[in-house]
Amino acid sequence: MAQKGIFIGATGQNVGKTTFCLGLIALLQKRYQSVGFIKPVGQRHILTSNGDPVDKDVVLFKEHFNLKESYQEMSPILFPQGFTRDYLDGMYNSDDFITKIRSAYSKIAKNNDYMIVEGTGHIGVGSIADLDNAQVAKALDLEVILISTGGIGKAFDELALNRSLLEARGVKIKGVILNRVLTQKKAMVDEYITKALKRWNIPLMGSIPFNEFLNSPSMKDFETLFNVHLLSGEDYRYHHFEKMHFVSTSAKSFEQHIKSNQLIITSSTREDVVKALIDKKKKLKSKNEAFEMGLILTGKQPPKDSLLKKIRENKIPLLYTPIDNFLAMQKISSYTSKILNEDRDKVDKAISLIENHINLDLLCDSRGKL
Repeated sequence: MAQKGIFIGATGQNVGKTTFCLGLIALLQKRYQSVGFIKPVGQRHILTSNGDPVDKDVVLFKEHFNLKESYQEMSPILFPQGFTRDYLDGMYNSDDFITKIRSAYSKIAKNNDYMIVEGTGHIGVGSIADLDNAQVAKALDLEVILISTGGIGKAFDELALNRSLLEARGVKIKGVILNRVLTQKKAMVDEYITKALKRWNIPLMGSIPFNEFLNSPSMKDFETLFNVHLLSGEDYRYHHFEKMHFVSTSAKSFEQHIKSNQLIITSSTREDVVKALIDKKKKLKSKNEAFEMGLILTGKQPPKDSLLKKIRENKIPLLYTPIDNFLAMQKISSYTSKILNEDRDKVDKAISLIENHINLDLLCDSRGKL
């Protein structure tokens, strides 16, 4: 199969493949008339308007870049719940998967000047079905760009583990991208990870700094996390708050720490806290000062109708989840938000961040090909 694209792999889940692919495609569209995208193996999927399951990332790329290929071509294989057991019971054949992936890739590649192939999780994901990322890259005859989280020792260790599987499959790593590198350590990390990679003769192709906004969830993310819907403030569904504040102190003590652009998490019985927020918003509004806030109310007892009415009148985005504050805090702390096409601010920020921190000339050879 012709070398007409690149496989984007990673050392782990939630490392930043999708963010990187967004920026890379935006950059490549400035050099090529058309750039295709495919995610050969998907896990998290949603249903299209026709009821067809498709990988969530494919929906993002198809809609954002207005790609002409079908969802089925861009997302040929999905691992639904229970897939592993079905595969081990002999209900699927890995050769059939490879054939389907090659066919989908060829159809998309035929109509595009270049192809971006996004992997799933770390390089070993899919091995239970004889369909890990290294095997897919090998089947498509593609080199791999490997993404790791920012750092030196830990990042290199993770790169070494994933590199070993790629080497075993006979797949070449074209370069490494570090993501979420702390700004104050970026120069030092770049210098030393470059030295470390020299022993493998692999270049560092980019170092992307940590960005607070990209890692902050929106109210839509919290809807997904808690499996609930906004009860108020639907216009703020894709708003990102700068800070989160779990409130368990007295309202008087809390009033001293009220700031704009905060997401407040507290018990649904804390009407005093909600009242303090509303009073603060009204006071600043009278002075023509903006004050944005969001609410997540927790606990077995839903918020009273009278409280809901006040919240809605003041257009405050509100979610209610019937779990306690501590469990809500645990879920939020361990949650990693995903980029959605509807969240245009986050998509645009992801693209601009990647465009400004990768070396596209290093990615391209003398013929202008990756």
